[in-house]
This record gives sequence, C-alpha cells and structure tokens, in this order.
Amino acid sequence: MSCPRQRQHLDRRQALTATGALVTGAFLPLAGPSPTAASASAREPVPMTAATYTNPVIWQDFADIDVIRVGATYYASASTMHYSPGAPVLRSYDLVNWEIAGHSVPVLDFGAKYDLNGARGYVRGIWASSLAYRPSNRTFYWLGQIDFARTYIYTATAAEGPWSRLTTINTPYYDAGLLVDTDDTLYVAYGNTTINVAQLSPDGRQQVRTQQVFTTPSSVGTLEGSRFYKINGQYCIFLTRPANGQYILKSSGGPFGPYTMRQVLLDLRGPVPGGGVPHQGGLVQTQGGAWYYLAFVDAYPGGRVPVLAPVTWTPDGWPVVQLVNGAWGVSYPSPAVPAPPRQVTPMTGVDTFDGPALRPRWEWNHNPDNTKWSTGNGLTLRTATVTNDLYWARNTLTHRVQGPTSTATVQLDVSAMRDGDRAGLALLRDSSAWIGVRRDSGASRVAMVDGLTMDGSWNTTGTGTELASAPLPGNRVWLRATADIRPGAARPGTFSYSTDGTTFTRLGPAFSLGNDWRFFMGYRFALFNHATQALGGAVRVPRFELSTP
Repeated sequence: MSCPRQRQHLDRRQALTATGALVTGAFLPLAGPSPTAASASAREPVPMTAATYTNPVIWQDFADIDVIRVGATYYASASTMHYSPGAPVLRSYDLVNWEIAGHSVPVLDFGAKYDLNGARGYVRGIWASSLAYRPSNRTFYWLGQIDFARTYIYTATAAEGPWSRLTTINTPYYDAGLLVDTDDTLYVAYGNTTINVAQLSPDGRQQVRTQQVFTTPSSVGTLEGSRFYKINGQYCIFLTRPANGQYILKSSGGPFGPYTMRQVLLDLRGPVPGGGVPHQGGLVQTQGGAWYYLAFVDAYPGGRVPVLAPVTWTPDGWPVVQLVNGAWGVSYPSPAVPAPPRQVTPMTGVDTFDGPALRPRWEWNHNPDNTKWSTGNGLTLRTATVTNDLYWARNTLTHRVQGPTSTATVQLDVSAMRDGDRAGLALLRDSSAWIGVRRDSGASRVAMVDGLTMDGSWNTTGTGTELASAPLPGNRVWLRATADIRPGAARPGTFSYSTDGTTFTRLGPAFSLGNDWRFFMGYRFALFNHATQALGGAVRVPRFELSTP
C-alpha cells in the first residue's frame, strides 16, 4: 500500500503509530497461450475488436490492486481499510469493464475497534493484500496482514463467495503477494525495503519457512507492495517505490533467490490530469498471450483509481510498459479477448434495496450492528449509536464516488425518526459534510452541516456546524450530494433537497473536498442514521441513485 510522492520514503507503520499479482500465481508463459488455453479459445467467440479504451478503466477508489485471470475471467482485489465487508473482488471479461462480485473478508473480526466499540479502526484493517487461484483444488485464496500483528487467509470456491477463514499465521506478511507454483507449492513474497519469501504448508494453513531474499539499495529507497509470479521458469517479485516508481526482482535460482533488480518505471507521467504516477498493482496475461499492467494512480480527493497499460518483454525477460508520447497512455487499443458472456453490472445506477442482502457495491464504515438494519422493502436503518459524532456512529453505509464527478440522490422516509435523531447523506472522509434531517422537539428540518473533522491520529476534532436549514413538511424527502473528485486540488461538493423528488433546492455553501493523501481512502457517499438522545428511531431508504453528468 503506497503513500504519495511527497512522503515516499515514510514507513507507514511508523506514521500510523505516531498518529496488491497476478498472483495467480500459477505458471505463466512469457508469450502465447498454454495449449489448454489455446484449445479453449478455439471454441470461444471471435475476439472483440473495439478500437480503444480510456484510462482510468475504473474511476472509483480501488487501490493496491492484485489482478489474476482464471480461464476467460479476470479478477482483482483492492484495499478497503476500515470498511466492512473488506477486500472487494472485482470481475471483468476484458480488463476494461469491471463489476464488484463480492468481498473476500466478510467481516472485520480483528478486534473491538472494527466495531466502533470503545476504539476505532480508521486507516487500519485491509491494506495491500493478495488474491490467487489454486487450480489443484479450484479454490480462490485471499491473504493479508492486519495491524502488523498477524496474517489471515480466506478461501472460496467462487469469487463472489461465500468466503471463510482458512487460517491465521502469526507472521505479518506486509504488502504480500501469493504465488501458487507449478508444483502447487504456496509461496508468499512480502516486506518493506527488506523483501522476504515464505513457504506455506501444502494445506496453506501455516508457514514452514521464511527467508530474506533482497535488501533494497539506499539509492532506490523504499520498495513494497509485492506481487509474486513464475514466468517462463523464473521467479519475479513486482515491487512499488511509493509513490512514483515500479521495480521488479527476478530469480532463475528458485523462489528464495538470488534476485536481480531492474527499474520498470520512475516518475512516469500518468493518464489522469492532476493525478500521480501509475504504480503498484499487478501483471496479468490474456488468453491470447498479451500482457497488461493494472496499476493505480493517486487521484485525491477521489482516492486511488485503476489504470491499464499493455506490457511487452525484452528478449532476456524483463517487462516494459508500452508508453504513448513518453507517458502512460490516456487510451490504448482494447485487449483482444473473446466477447464477454454477458455485460458486467454497472457501478452506477439505481438501488431499491429489494433483495435479502446488500449488493456488493456497498460497504459499512466499520462493522455494522446487524440487528439494526434490513433490506427487502427498501433499506431500513435503525439507530445503533447514541452520539453527536458521525465518526463514532455505527451502521453508516458507504458507496464509492464515481469520477470525475457524480451525484448521489437518496429518498428518505423519516416518519419513524425520534427526537434527537440525525439521518441523511454525507460526503465522508477525515473532513466531512452532510445534508440530512434533524428531528427535535417533535419537528423535522433539513440541514446542511459542515466541519466534521479528524486529526492525523484519526481522533475527532470537529463534530460539525449547521450552516443552513429549512423546515420539512411531511415525512418524505429526497437528499442529493454532488462530488467533483478530479485530482490535483480541493474540489467542491454541493448539497440539495426536494420534497417531491423532482424540484431540488440547493442548501448551504459548497463543501471543499480535501485532497490530502493521509487518510488513504477517497471520499464516499454515506447513508447514516444515529441518535443523540436515545435509541429506537429508524429511517427507510426506498431508493438510492448514483449518476454521472
């Protein structure tokens, strides 16, 4: 997990104390499909010939990416920190159009702070982790360390789940990459500056060996974010120099080295105006033998967004990112892959919460109290916390902002709110604002509140100031928030409301979305309902819509 360039040599463990492989890891030929892949592709539809794709391929916050291919399907995993469920699994059939299939970590059961129970887990939890597929047992593996204390492995036979915990390993594999070798042995590359390789037991439940394999030269600085591959018989560890470089280590002597290092990119101009250098992420090979690098770009206030570029290889086996006018291209020819079996589910659109569970686009701010929410007839949020601080309120439900600008509109039924309750729609980060309904003394009003802030240790420094309000007649209201997340500067967020769902009235001044990197995650739209006096109230959300201009 990388931090931006201005603090590129800072050890994030120290920062937090003071204040993403193809890891398919299966064997990967350097060029051309395997015989199995070749025979399969002969039976598949003719490859698509769409002219080009445009970066970022996903303009939402998916950082520390790990990417693999299983048959004709591509999967990716990303960091989610304190959001629950964690470690989303994304799915694509062409490396360009992606959907969220599920989450590898169903609940952050790593301590009370992830429940907002006496402590908070902001900027902890799911950091750079690894996603792999093991053909021998047809099983997906997710591996990640939590709180620099230990490593957890989850498995599933389908990417969308259900996922369950396989084991806990006492060694914290920092920024790890998991490799399934050709003989089915499991290896893990991990570390910060000092890079190590561990071998796991055949069942993947415990470590049987670990060894330091590389020390980063002082001239390079910090290397982390391991992704582990075996390509044409050689072991490769793909590493990031946060947040402006990418390097690779290569060994022909086995997984434990010795390794030789080469720079892949440094200070490369990226494809997102105002954004950073593409880095971290992973390599993946298409069915036809072409290689791609799925990286991310620091693009605050929206977070870190995935970008894709083709990769070729030198005759002696080193990767080369294909550039456009000396930069990571804004667009490239689309990957030549078979036509998808179906269209992926858009990451924008309408949700009426009509199913028995939340769709995977949603993640809670910390673990929810599952007795205080339900779906089926819209989303019902019952108050779960008595607090005047949104950062302490349980059951705040979040949705990533779509870039470069997008609007969230939510319909609320507030008839079951109680005095002291606060419910609405927030732009949530370490500096936040919201529009919502305040119920006091039996009357409701719509309010816009700014000034919700945290310090660098993620302690609350401001619980918000009401900047504008209006009486609310009746029990139905539509709330709207629009966010501009183009990177490079603080950007505006605006709020409005409606009593008929058609005519919206602006409420309050523009809110400045900060673009500091240290919270790591980007801004999210957030649905909340918490009490300031006593529990018992509720709101119902019949409809949520995320739209772009």
